[in-house]
Amino acid sequence: MFKPQMLRQVARAAQLQAPRAAFRSRQPAASIRSFSSAPCRFDKEYQGEDHDAATTAGTPGESGDHEGQFARTDKTVIVEYPEEKDLPPSQPIQGRGGFHFKRTLASFSLEGRVGVVTGGARGLGLVMAQALVISGADVAIVDMNKEEAQRSADGLIEIYKAENPGSEQIPNVTAHFCDVSSPTSVNQSLAEIIKVHGKVDNLVTSAGFTENYDAITYPHDRLQKLWGVNVDGTYLYAIAVAKHLMEREAPGSVVMIGSMSGSIVNVPQPQAPYNAAKAAVRHLAASLAVEWAHAGIRVNCISPGYMLTALTKKILDDNPELQKKWTSLIPVGKMGRPEDLMGAVTFLSSDASLYVTGADLRVDGAYTCT
Repeated sequence: MFKPQMLRQVARAAQLQAPRAAFRSRQPAASIRSFSSAPCRFDKEYQGEDHDAATTAGTPGESGDHEGQFARTDKTVIVEYPEEKDLPPSQPIQGRGGFHFKRTLASFSLEGRVGVVTGGARGLGLVMAQALVISGADVAIVDMNKEEAQRSADGLIEIYKAENPGSEQIPNVTAHFCDVSSPTSVNQSLAEIIKVHGKVDNLVTSAGFTENYDAITYPHDRLQKLWGVNVDGTYLYAIAVAKHLMEREAPGSVVMIGSMSGSIVNVPQPQAPYNAAKAAVRHLAASLAVEWAHAGIRVNCISPGYMLTALTKKILDDNPELQKKWTSLIPVGKMGRPEDLMGAVTFLSSDASLYVTGADLRVDGAYTCT
């Protein structure tokens, strides 16, 4: 026989289910169907408004030429990265330094530190090297073109002197050759830097490049070179600096320069290998941040959006329609300037970001938000 408590539970369950069953029985049979099997409406107000053409029921292009036009790559856009002799030079930015009379956090200062910037002879690398110099650091500029790196180093010192007349302490900015895709070259250049500066505290891996080919026609040797510089070069220099810091038992900061292309797919220019390379850089930063946290070595990533460098200007001169297509997809509506990265690299290199590691700081005008 059932126990009284069990009988009460059965009765209560029956009472709770009864109203639900009654409610369902009052619903018209036609309403009990899945959304996907809804019958077509033939009301007069819907006549002439066939939206099926805009769904997978329609054929490609049936609803208009606009289908996917702002979200596809265009294989006719081909941009080959120039040879070293054809790269446009960059100049230090005027008026970004000088004495500071506005209050700011002392933790943003890089005084007494030595920073290394790979790919620092021009473009974004040069601007970020200048940010470190302005913030008080000595800087070693590393580049394949040592002559251009030396001109840039001299230019940074000249600008600093002009904007800080009478300054007793002039930053030490040096130039060094390195093929970052070669372990031997990386180790040799770092040894030379340590010999000149005595130590390294900060690293910014700005060496890298992009070019645009349809994936099927991308020359394999150029693909290997792209990954060698962007991925291998970032990894090799980060490893070398980390070893140095661990041997000194000193904390440090590594800032890897990725790209918004590591999170999204750019259009209309095809650049699958570059996108994959920058995705690797972004995840490499996160992985090494975890692996080196015990040693006090912070690793972060900056992912710039479209930046109007001298090289970008050259590309847009050759492909004028790209500018409108790019800016039409940026919520801010504008491309960034190289100097827009100065604050980001200073923040991540300084003690102002002591508890920030493994982060990806996107400087892209909200491009990746849409």
